[in-house]
Amino acid sequence: MANSSVCESCSKKHEHCEDECSKPLFLARNDIKSVVAVMSGKGGVGKSTVTSLLAVLMAKKGHQVGILDADITGPSIPRMFGLKGGSVKTGPQGMEPARTGLGIKAMSLNLILEREDEAAVWRGPMLMGAVKQFWEDVNWGPLDYLFVDLPPGTGDVPLTILQGLPLKGIILVLSPQDLAVMIVKKAIKMARLLEVPIIGLVENMAYLECPGCGDVLHPFGKPKGQQVSMETGIPLLATLPIQSQISILGDQGKIETMESGIFSGIIAQLESL
Repeated sequence: MANSSVCESCSKKHEHCEDECSKPLFLARNDIKSVVAVMSGKGGVGKSTVTSLLAVLMAKKGHQVGILDADITGPSIPRMFGLKGGSVKTGPQGMEPARTGLGIKAMSLNLILEREDEAAVWRGPMLMGAVKQFWEDVNWGPLDYLFVDLPPGTGDVPLTILQGLPLKGIILVLSPQDLAVMIVKKAIKMARLLEVPIIGLVENMAYLECPGCGDVLHPFGKPKGQQVSMETGIPLLATLPIQSQISILGDQGKIETMESGIFSGIIAQLESL
């Protein structure tokens, strides 16, 4: 069925508008059990870090996992896993995703480009075309979970993915700043408008434990995840500290070596999808 709110805003008012709007945006796949998008609204809150850590967690639990890096103009997944550009090959069943040490399959524009600092100066249609290719033309094989790292904002790419992919739900990432809270609420409203299930919230960079005295510090203000949860009715899945180890391992391409129980409350949520 066409999304009425989208059809009403469409400028192409023609006889077959409903038929056009109800066409599937992406081809169906039956080899991926659960597709979970990770969304923030605002950039810089650690969305890609959360995506990576969730994928590592589920892979270590024995699941077959993939990551689709839909942040086409700001891809960071390859760097975090130590994957190199120009490594994507094409086989009889399409593009072959890169594989991490744990066997996580990954596809990102930075795996196609030879230089990771090469800019993709593309308009919306090209960005959405790349995401469509990463879904339809990649030989993902059987997966238990495909995590989709969305770009910030509520624009073309997030809209297309929320409308077109068979999402089991989205996880929203925020940080304690009032600005980040305001913008994640926009993402919440977008998801609800499009009737996409919201699995829960993850508050990142919520506090810092002083390595000297053990005191808990709040460099970005007091955590607000619980408040947002109460205001929106969305469960708070995790409250994450600032940990230099995560940043260091991500920069070194060794995020898979991160050992932490910070996501223990999310495992049950994901395995119940």
